[in-house]
Amino acid sequence: MSNHRIRRFRNNLRIERDNATLYARLAELAGDERLRQAYRRIAAGERGNAQFWEARLRELGEAVPPPRIGLRVRTLSWFAQCFGTEFVMPTVVRLEHADHETTPVDRSGHRDHFPLPRPAGPHGLRHRAQSGNTLRAAVLGANDGLVSNVSLVMGMAGAATGDRAVLLAGLAGLVAGACSMALGEWLSVNSSREFYQAQITERAERLAVAPEDGREHIAGIYRDKGLEPAAAEHLAEHVVETPRAALDMLVREDLGVDPAELGGSAYGAAISSFCLFACGALFPVAPYFFLGGKAALLASACSTAAGLALIGIGTSLFTGRGMLFSIARQFAITSVAAAITFGVGHMLGVVLS
Repeated sequence: MSNHRIRRFRNNLRIERDNATLYARLAELAGDERLRQAYRRIAAGERGNAQFWEARLRELGEAVPPPRIGLRVRTLSWFAQCFGTEFVMPTVVRLEHADHETTPVDRSGHRDHFPLPRPAGPHGLRHRAQSGNTLRAAVLGANDGLVSNVSLVMGMAGAATGDRAVLLAGLAGLVAGACSMALGEWLSVNSSREFYQAQITERAERLAVAPEDGREHIAGIYRDKGLEPAAAEHLAEHVVETPRAALDMLVREDLGVDPAELGGSAYGAAISSFCLFACGALFPVAPYFFLGGKAALLASACSTAAGLALIGIGTSLFTGRGMLFSIARQFAITSVAAAITFGVGHMLGVVLS
């Protein structure tokens, strides 16, 4: 047996233990009894999966590593405790998929527990799409602000325009970028709402004109979920007796949105985008409030590095990549962007002076 295969088994064991611990914690925090039961079932299944890999390692004569709660699990548990399980659940699912895609998982003889259904919260145990992207949007919004503003600050510093000019340019970039992000998010959410509203109106009119078509469509949805044709037809008959319930089901199944929300508040999205971009953009410019010259430039680089580390940790939560890899990637990309703008700013400063 190769060392590579043993490493895979140990990594699979780590993944299943992390999943079991995280779902057990989500079961403790969930406010809905159906969610708690679903999380407990999944946690039990993941524990069974972990036992499978423990047995495989013992068969190979390898020592089974002791359980250890990783930083990723602790962080997601904290987010779930502060903001609710719906806030982190889509990230948890994405994380599981990323782990199993980036690491080959040998599941031969291991089919009793997979695939496991993933609960998605109240209202039919489905997560709303907008809540699933909250953490991701927060991290990416802050990342956009940091990378764009550090590039601007470094460009101005390379041009040797003076500390006051660097500070003013950084603040201008912060405000302009945050306003642009807020406006773009407001337009995006409003456009999405208008699109979905048009789709809902079309389905409502079609349901009113041809209820039989709606009944057949709903019956087909139930059949796709695994129900027998007779049972699907029976349930569809009951649903179409209430047009509002039939329309609600068609919208949720066909469009994947909650008709009561349609993507959330455009103003809330705009405000959050403004704040997140501004928070990220503040890292490289803040030292210029207190320092000057090379000290300010060095402090700006250190502040930016701290921000990049935080963003790298946040990115690893929803990509499934290791935290060190995510942090290193953030450093590499931002360093290239800052070096380019610094060089261009220096050349322009020489030419224009």
